[in-house]
Amino acid sequence: MKTIDELLEEGVEGKRVFVRADLNVPLDGTTITDDGRIRAVVPTVKALADAGARVVVASHLGRPKGAPDPAFSLAPAAARLGELLGADVAFATDTVGESATATVAGLGDGRVAVIENLRFNAGETSKDDAERGAFADQLAALADLYVGDGFGAVHRKHASVFDLPARLPHYAGHLIATEVGVLKKLTEDVQRPYAVVLGGSKVSDKLGVIDHLLEKADRILVGGGMVFTFLKAQGHEVGSSLLQEDQIPMVQEYLKRAEASGVEFVLPVDVVVAPGFPDMKTKAPTHPETVAADAMPVGRMGLDIGPATSELYASKLADAATVFWNGPMGVFEHPDYAEGTRAVAQALVDSPAFTVVGGGDSAAAVRTLGFDENTFGHISTGGGASLEYLEGKTLPGLAALED
Repeated sequence: MKTIDELLEEGVEGKRVFVRADLNVPLDGTTITDDGRIRAVVPTVKALADAGARVVVASHLGRPKGAPDPAFSLAPAAARLGELLGADVAFATDTVGESATATVAGLGDGRVAVIENLRFNAGETSKDDAERGAFADQLAALADLYVGDGFGAVHRKHASVFDLPARLPHYAGHLIATEVGVLKKLTEDVQRPYAVVLGGSKVSDKLGVIDHLLEKADRILVGGGMVFTFLKAQGHEVGSSLLQEDQIPMVQEYLKRAEASGVEFVLPVDVVVAPGFPDMKTKAPTHPETVAADAMPVGRMGLDIGPATSELYASKLADAATVFWNGPMGVFEHPDYAEGTRAVAQALVDSPAFTVVGGGDSAAAVRTLGFDENTFGHISTGGGASLEYLEGKTLPGLAALED
């Protein structure tokens, strides 16, 4: 795929450049609680603006149902992008209507505009090729060139991600080029030992990547809500913890495959439990207790890996040359259940390995818990996209950028 560096060499002064970014940031009302994804696209937007391009930034946010919804407006993200750029950013209150047309027409060289949430138009996410294509045609009318830099959306066959690049000369932005380079280090040129840490709530979300990594990783460490399906598959009591019983046969098969192939599959030796899920609004203190992973009391809910497991996992990561981490070890947003996630993050910081934090909740956890992002090898902006790449799937947004 051609990159933005090649585009800049060709020259962009006076050209309208459509940048498909990922500004899908978490909001508390109109307040952005984590601006990591906005910061990630700044290098691409700034490089284009500095070269004299008229930059049109577009993104989705949340899951509006194909119609305008003020709760999902990109206005806060546009304002934050302007702060980070140190320049005024114009904002269009629609996607391809009068406001977008006028806003783009009014851009001067080196100026930036953000158009409203792409998902306010049903054509963005439509499964009908013609409907998606019609919306892509309208978007194409706003620009001369296309730069894909929304890595968090490249696994979606959406109009702005898949159809639009076919209608304009297209290039990969700095973020996508970096993300792809990192993922190749996890799949094609892996330095060993290669350790993978998987967490999060549902084991079903990770089955595909586990299946693929059983052929590539040297050891796989599991935490988060998904771990209780593994413990149940081993015959242990898991109390009222999150459990996907229908996935137990598959989990048992993966454990057998790991043993047969020599992949070390590491599960918790202790867990932190409580009578129930904590109040996440007040984050009031609860009554956690640490118990052996094979002796969980009935009626207790597992909410984090325990201190012995934290030490075990740190030791399993200490000699790794490559580490990929996707998914928190517990309910890190509550102080009573953040220590397992903190321990894994610290182990990555302490490791000399090439470390990759795989987006989504893991990236949010790193920032929430106060870690310096520069102490990790790479923090991805796309959890789902990273996982699908590691599963060996073809990602529509990357395929569309190929020449």
